[in-house]
Amino acid sequence: MINDNTSIRLLLPEVVWLEAEAFDWAKDFSNDVTDESQQWQAYLDALALIGCEKWLQEHMPKQPVKKDFIGNTAYLKIGEFKFCIIATEHLLDEVANIPKDLVERSDLLAHFYLIIEVIEEQEEMIIRGFLRYDQLVASLNSINSRVLQETVYQLPLSKFDPEPNHLLFYCLYSEPAAILLPVITTEVTEQKSSVNIFATRTKLSQWLQNLFDESWQTIDTFINPKSKLTLSLRNTEKMIKRGKLIDLGIQLDSQRLALLVNISKELEDKIRVLIQLHPTGSQIFLPPNVKLSLLSEESIVICEVVSRKQDNYIQLNPFKGKEGKRFSIEVSLEDLRIRENFEL
Repeated sequence: MINDNTSIRLLLPEVVWLEAEAFDWAKDFSNDVTDESQQWQAYLDALALIGCEKWLQEHMPKQPVKKDFIGNTAYLKIGEFKFCIIATEHLLDEVANIPKDLVERSDLLAHFYLIIEVIEEQEEMIIRGFLRYDQLVASLNSINSRVLQETVYQLPLSKFDPEPNHLLFYCLYSEPAAILLPVITTEVTEQKSSVNIFATRTKLSQWLQNLFDESWQTIDTFINPKSKLTLSLRNTEKMIKRGKLIDLGIQLDSQRLALLVNISKELEDKIRVLIQLHPTGSQIFLPPNVKLSLLSEESIVICEVVSRKQDNYIQLNPFKGKEGKRFSIEVSLEDLRIRENFEL
């Protein structure tokens, strides 16, 4: 679980000792960087990459670990899981600097983002925390994250999970498909493919034309057809229904929920929307205290509902609007928020 207690971070750091070969490799790698202003960062990135590779190999000896650089960014891969390594020399202010490209360029997206502190003089690196892609986007959306020189986001280190064993848990017991990386039509600007994750919206009017993003699936894809879901949807038979898995991670022991969106065409060219949240698989009830919220385009909460014990599902009051109207749906538990943006 994400922990806001920074004292625990200081008491229980995950330290990886760096060997002489790592420094030699990092020096050779940084010397190949032609821009001298970027050589030191490239040196830190290479040390962090070697250290993370060593740590993963020690804890998952049966899994091959592959390292790579895409542009100036270090990555590791275990199977289909992709790890983005963000190296820094010090984190005295407990704030992580995240280059915007790493979450806005489709070719740089990763399933996990690791914050690594490299202490060269002590020949060690420290795993300071990690976030899944969806958690990172949700955190950047939910707080007023500071932007430095329009290229770097600043996010409090307290937003990151400080327990590396949770990362191993994901690798062993989860699937890459559980962490959906967006499939977005990109715009090419100055030969760079980039996307704005904060402007990404699902256009529901396209559903009326049978056009669906592959991340929105039919409800029987992930919900048991024998469950009580059929009862809760009995009044929505004429509506178009699609769902998406919502993974709140460690907070729910990796139990995933299903966000269901039901729409239909109404009079006066309006679209009727019904939003529901359901358990998945063999689960009968939602976990308690999960909040489902409807937000305006300005992120103002319009209405919300919170799950109680033995709730089979929760739903927001149905609403209508004309094409072009924008809104967001947020699923939250404790300090973790997952937001989906929509346009009618």
